[in-house]
Amino acid sequence: MEIRVHATHMSLPDDLRELAVGKVDHATRVFDDGEFIDVEFSAERNPRISGDKYRVEITSKVAGQMVRVEASAFDDRAALDAAIDKYERRLRRLKERIITMHRQRNEKRLNDGGTSVEEHSEDDNELRIDRVKRFLVKPMAPEEAALQMELLGHSFYLFLNADTDRYGVLYRRRGGSLGLIEPE
Repeated sequence: MEIRVHATHMSLPDDLRELAVGKVDHATRVFDDGEFIDVEFSAERNPRISGDKYRVEITSKVAGQMVRVEASAFDDRAALDAAIDKYERRLRRLKERIITMHRQRNEKRLNDGGTSVEEHSEDDNELRIDRVKRFLVKPMAPEEAALQMELLGHSFYLFLNADTDRYGVLYRRRGGSLGLIEPE
């Protein structure tokens, strides 16, 4: 398993790099088949944002699923600890879901997931798309789409429903439950 640690807008000391590799390696002890893990440290240059100055983002592909977490804190090591905690929880949840789905069905693996489109606008009056992500849409059950959405940490997920062979959008509602949009 390849662990890449890098930084943007800050210099990354060797001891912090080694600490990140050790903690990520320890967190992924549950899965043996991880392809890559990307750990990105970044520092906010805006002096108004002093409380959460450092941000750590961990992205990995484990068990055919994309898992992404991010955390921010006043210190780079505190941000790393928070991100590792979130990452371990997501991996445990993924492992439990895989085991549960395997016991319910005879399918042993989930569909490969990708990333979704993220829109971000700095000015509320002007809507513009800052970044476009493309991904391969494979047929999956709505339950698998819910798992993929949760692992990516997004509030919505576009997927091809394997039962109806139509596209659907799964989204998180205000109360925390999930909604499904399907075309007629």
